[in-house]
Amino acid sequence: MHCIINGETIHLPSHVRTVAQLLRHFHIHEKIAIVEINMDIVPKEAYEKTTIADGDRIEIVHFVGGG
Repeated sequence: MHCIINGETIHLPSHVRTVAQLLRHFHIHEKIAIVEINMDIVPKEAYEKTTIADGDRIEIVHFVGGG
């Protein structure tokens, strides 16, 4: 499946089907993240059940500590 993630076309493995799996795939599942699919923000409590489809436009914003 191909999706546009943060402006870049990316091929996702077949096991990545939900927002939660996507965050785990990119190793940001333990960070605070905001996910938007096709211009709709996905509530955090819906990450496990919200599915991703071929061609979706996904924006992921996560916070990085530092100073």
